[in-house]
Amino acid sequence: MASGDFCSPGEGVEILQQVCDKQFPPCALTEEDLIQNPYFSQLLLSLSQHLDESGLSLTLAKEQAQAWDEVRLHKTAWLRYEILQRVIQELLVDYYVKAQDTSLTPEDRKFHETLEQRLLVTELTQLSGPGQETEMPPLLGLEKADLLELMPPSQDFVWMRSRLQLEVEEQLKRKCFTLLCYHDPSSDSDGGTLKAAKVWKLPEVLVGEKQQCLEAKGQHKEQLVLLEKKRATYSQVLLRCLTLLQRLLQEHRLKTQSEIDRINAQYLEIKCNAMILKIRMEELKILSETYSAEKVGVHHLIRDRLEGAIRQQEQDMEKCRLALKTYESLGEDFETLVKEYTQLTLAIENRRWALQEFSKA
Repeated sequence: MASGDFCSPGEGVEILQQVCDKQFPPCALTEEDLIQNPYFSQLLLSLSQHLDESGLSLTLAKEQAQAWDEVRLHKTAWLRYEILQRVIQELLVDYYVKAQDTSLTPEDRKFHETLEQRLLVTELTQLSGPGQETEMPPLLGLEKADLLELMPPSQDFVWMRSRLQLEVEEQLKRKCFTLLCYHDPSSDSDGGTLKAAKVWKLPEVLVGEKQQCLEAKGQHKEQLVLLEKKRATYSQVLLRCLTLLQRLLQEHRLKTQSEIDRINAQYLEIKCNAMILKIRMEELKILSETYSAEKVGVHHLIRDRLEGAIRQQEQDMEKCRLALKTYESLGEDFETLVKEYTQLTLAIENRRWALQEFSKA
């Protein structure tokens, strides 16, 4: 198989889709599958030349068509016999229903009795026929010759058969008209001649409607195949979209998150500063509404003096702190001098007090 025999990917996908829709079970072939498996696509195209639309080989399809023709012939013959048998049974049932009716003429009674007798003897003869002799004994010990003696006279049978044809035709006519009215209820009010003309065309109408139903089923089947392919394609596209969304989240959103956070922080900082300025403005507004300009000047003067006193106290504190550090640098000798100084101070105070007391005396 030469590589030059392969079709292009685009044409191959289209051809394989048509072939698979008609001759193979539903399969979802994509362009990637065709490119990856070129020999498989060529195999499918080769098989399609030896198969019909149902998937059978041409030989089997021909034999199947011949078999179906024979089945249709046998089915048609059986249906004719079955219809005639049921019509005759219905005639006898109608006779039994009307048996009590005094309007029945002697000819009617003779016709139905002869028909029933002939039908019953025929059925019994078939039961005791040659095909049944090897399996079971004759029915009630009667042979076929004994049953044939129960047949009605030949002249009565000839008369009954000639009338039976008319009765069967009339019964079939009524059934056809009933079927026509069921298929087309508007025909119920038509005359007999028009009904007969419609009944004559009814088989063609039914065949056409059946063909339309078959075509509709075929189209429905094709639509189901297309739907399955669309579902498979939709699932693949959905998975690809989910993969792309995940990729976008990972590559773009996570990268820009830090920038977004920084911008949000700046925004909150600016908003906070604006709020502080607004509060300060409200504070100044309240102060301006509460105090006059003179009071504000006095308050500023008091504040300046207090701030000056605070600064002076801080300077004094700083001088004392420096002196303490200087004294602390002297160590244990400084502590001894402090103690001696304290004792001398106490002694001086005592002597001053004693001197004052002595002077009073």
